[in-house]
Amino acid sequence: MKKQILSLAIIALLAFGVQSCEKKEPKPAEDELTLGNKVDSLTTDIEEVKDSAVSKAESATAKAKDATENAANDVKDATKKAANDVEEAAKKTATDVKDATKKGAQKVENAAKVAKDGTVKTAKEVNEALKK
Repeated sequence: MKKQILSLAIIALLAFGVQSCEKKEPKPAEDELTLGNKVDSLTTDIEEVKDSAVSKAESATAKAKDATENAANDVKDATKKAANDVEEAAKKTATDVKDATKKGAQKVENAAKVAKDGTVKTAKEVNEALKK
Protein backbone atom coordinates (compact mmCIF):
# COMPACT_ATOMS: atom_id res chain seq x y z
CA MET A 1 0.00 0.00 0.00
CA LYS A 2 2.87 2.29 0.68
CA LYS A 3 4.12 1.59 -2.83
CA GLN A 4 0.79 2.57 -4.28
CA ILE A 5 0.68 5.82 -2.33
CA LEU A 6 4.25 6.61 -3.40
CA SER A 7 3.38 5.81 -6.99
CA LEU A 8 0.33 8.05 -6.85
CA ALA A 9 2.37 10.83 -5.26
CA ILE A 10 5.00 10.59 -8.00
CA ILE A 11 2.32 10.62 -10.70
CA ALA A 12 0.71 13.65 -9.05
CA LEU A 13 4.07 15.44 -8.97
CA LEU A 14 4.71 14.63 -12.62
CA ALA A 15 1.22 15.86 -13.57
CA PHE A 16 1.77 19.07 -11.63
CA GLY A 17 5.15 19.52 -13.33
CA VAL A 18 3.60 19.04 -16.76
CA GLN A 19 0.88 21.58 -15.94
CA SER A 20 3.54 24.06 -14.77
CA CYS A 21 5.45 23.64 -18.01
CA GLU A 22 2.30 24.17 -20.03
CA LYS A 23 1.66 27.47 -18.26
CA LYS A 24 5.11 28.74 -19.21
CA GLU A 25 4.47 28.35 -22.93
CA PRO A 26 2.48 31.59 -23.30
CA LYS A 27 5.48 33.55 -22.07
CA PRO A 28 7.41 33.21 -25.35
CA ALA A 29 4.42 34.77 -27.10
CA GLU A 30 4.61 37.63 -24.60
CA ASP A 31 8.36 37.91 -25.27
CA GLU A 32 7.68 38.04 -28.99
CA LEU A 33 5.12 40.76 -28.36
CA THR A 34 7.66 42.62 -26.27
CA LEU A 35 10.24 42.24 -29.04
CA GLY A 36 7.68 43.56 -31.52
CA ASN A 37 7.00 46.49 -29.23
CA LYS A 38 10.72 47.13 -28.93
CA VAL A 39 11.11 47.10 -32.71
CA ASP A 40 8.15 49.45 -33.07
CA SER A 41 9.60 51.72 -30.39
CA LEU A 42 13.01 51.75 -32.07
CA THR A 43 11.39 52.46 -35.44
CA THR A 44 9.47 55.35 -33.90
CA ASP A 45 12.64 56.68 -32.25
CA ILE A 46 14.52 56.50 -35.56
CA GLU A 47 11.73 58.39 -37.32
CA GLU A 48 11.71 61.04 -34.60
CA VAL A 49 15.49 61.47 -34.84
CA LYS A 50 15.21 61.68 -38.63
CA ASP A 51 12.42 64.27 -38.39
CA SER A 52 14.45 66.23 -35.82
CA ALA A 53 17.53 66.16 -38.05
CA VAL A 54 15.51 67.33 -41.04
CA SER A 55 13.95 70.08 -38.94
CA LYS A 56 17.34 71.22 -37.67
CA ALA A 57 18.78 71.19 -41.20
CA GLU A 58 15.85 73.25 -42.48
CA SER A 59 16.29 75.69 -39.60
CA ALA A 60 20.01 76.02 -40.29
CA THR A 61 19.30 76.58 -43.99
CA ALA A 62 16.78 79.29 -43.16
CA LYS A 63 19.26 80.99 -40.83
CA ALA A 64 21.99 80.84 -43.47
CA LYS A 65 19.59 82.32 -46.04
CA ASP A 66 18.66 85.15 -43.66
CA ALA A 67 22.32 85.83 -42.88
CA THR A 68 23.14 85.94 -46.61
CA GLU A 69 20.26 88.33 -47.30
CA ASN A 70 21.33 90.55 -44.40
CA ALA A 71 24.92 90.59 -45.64
CA ALA A 72 23.75 91.45 -49.17
CA ASN A 73 21.61 94.28 -47.81
CA ASP A 74 24.52 95.57 -45.72
CA VAL A 75 26.78 95.58 -48.79
CA LYS A 76 24.08 97.31 -50.84
CA ASP A 77 23.58 99.97 -48.15
CA ALA A 78 27.33 100.52 -47.77
CA THR A 79 27.71 100.87 -51.55
CA LYS A 80 24.88 103.44 -51.70
CA LYS A 81 26.43 105.40 -48.84
CA ALA A 82 29.86 105.35 -50.46
CA ALA A 83 28.38 106.51 -53.78
CA ASN A 84 26.51 109.33 -52.03
CA ASP A 85 29.68 110.35 -50.14
CA VAL A 86 31.68 110.42 -53.40
CA GLU A 87 28.95 112.45 -55.12
CA GLU A 88 28.82 114.96 -52.25
CA ALA A 89 32.63 115.26 -52.22
CA ALA A 90 32.63 115.83 -55.99
CA LYS A 91 29.95 118.54 -55.67
CA LYS A 92 31.89 120.22 -52.87
CA THR A 93 35.10 120.09 -54.87
CA ALA A 94 33.34 121.52 -57.92
CA THR A 95 31.89 124.31 -55.77
CA ASP A 96 35.32 124.99 -54.23
CA VAL A 97 36.96 125.12 -57.67
CA LYS A 98 34.20 127.43 -58.96
CA ASP A 99 34.62 129.75 -55.96
CA ALA A 100 38.42 129.77 -56.30
CA THR A 101 38.15 130.50 -60.03
CA LYS A 102 35.70 133.31 -59.35
CA LYS A 103 38.00 134.83 -56.70
CA GLY A 104 41.00 134.50 -59.02
CA ALA A 105 39.12 136.19 -61.85
CA GLN A 106 38.06 139.00 -59.51
CA LYS A 107 41.69 139.52 -58.45
CA VAL A 108 42.86 139.62 -62.08
CA GLU A 109 40.08 142.08 -62.88
CA ASN A 110 41.05 144.27 -59.92
CA ALA A 111 44.70 144.11 -60.92
CA ALA A 112 43.77 145.15 -64.46
CA LYS A 113 41.77 148.12 -63.12
CA VAL A 114 44.67 149.20 -60.94
CA ALA A 115 47.04 148.90 -63.87
CA LYS A 116 44.67 150.86 -66.08
CA ASP A 117 44.19 153.52 -63.44
CA GLY A 118 47.92 153.70 -62.97
CA THR A 119 48.51 154.03 -66.68
CA VAL A 120 45.91 156.75 -67.04
CA LYS A 121 47.30 158.61 -64.05
CA THR A 122 50.83 158.31 -65.37
CA ALA A 123 49.72 159.56 -68.79
CA LYS A 124 48.03 162.56 -67.20
CA GLU A 125 51.17 163.39 -65.26
CA VAL A 126 53.22 163.20 -68.46
CA ASN A 127 50.79 165.49 -70.29
CA GLU A 128 50.87 167.99 -67.44
CA ALA A 129 54.60 167.88 -67.34
CA LEU A 130 54.72 168.47 -71.03
CA LYS A 131 52.45 171.44 -70.75
CA LYS A 132 54.64 173.10 -68.23
